[in-house]
Amino acid sequence: MSAPGTPAPARRAARWLPLAPATTLLLLFLAGPVAYCVWLAFTDTQLTGQASASFVGLANFRRAFSDEGFRNAVVLTVVFTVLSSVVGQNCLGFALAALMRRASRPVRTLTGTIVIGAWVLPEIVAGFLLYTFFNRRGTLNAILGQLHLPAQNWLFTLPILAVSFANVWRGTAFSMLVYSAALAGIPRDITEAAEVDGASGPLRFWHVTLPMIRRSIATNLMLNTLQTLSVFGLIWAMTRGGPGNRSQTLPVFMYDQAFLKSLIGYGTAIALLLLLVGALFSVVYLRLMRDEV
Repeated sequence: MSAPGTPAPARRAARWLPLAPATTLLLLFLAGPVAYCVWLAFTDTQLTGQASASFVGLANFRRAFSDEGFRNAVVLTVVFTVLSSVVGQNCLGFALAALMRRASRPVRTLTGTIVIGAWVLPEIVAGFLLYTFFNRRGTLNAILGQLHLPAQNWLFTLPILAVSFANVWRGTAFSMLVYSAALAGIPRDITEAAEVDGASGPLRFWHVTLPMIRRSIATNLMLNTLQTLSVFGLIWAMTRGGPGNRSQTLPVFMYDQAFLKSLIGYGTAIALLLLLVGALFSVVYLRLMRDEV
């Protein structure tokens, strides 16, 4: 604590002094690399075959918007995010949380263990497991064969749906935990009062449950969307963005351009555009949360 006679600038400096080490580390290991990546996005830097990089302005961004591969990656990223995050993880997580509240303790324990077990698996391990499930000679086709249903190579015919299902399988646990906590926080007397007033189950869900957990829904959607936008290892292990580019989302397209084709500047520009997409989603969700306060 500063002495009473210490000048105001010295007191302010003394308050900020404990934050100096953390601020220095953030600037060194976070802000520094981010600033360097922003610089790379405006250059023609390559991994190989280049003596020195030069500043190219917005050329990488103009190239991206005129690149058919980039536009395809944007569409697939939206499809992947909506299917596996906004619809899949969000809805399935809520359904599991609601059902587990009514289930017996052994059922809750078993379900929680299975769902959370999939969540804690490393992304690359989950990718290989789901690859063996959807492969032409995999588990899914074996089950279909036992049921005398037609089998197919799911990773070739429906690759974006296969990787979307894989992401739902791996990430639903987070939504389930968020909604379990949110539902547990709803006062029981409110739902009992609505039931006494004659409100049916769907009406109680729509007029009582949803309004009271809207902030949890928005928070879960925001976090799930940001995580899904950055999924790379799962898709790379299952399809490598193929066949062709039919499951090549933006992270996979960025990796292909930056490291397989050695176009670091162009790949970094795509990474910044992906960062912008995530920021736009975050602004929308934060706006929804603010409007509900």
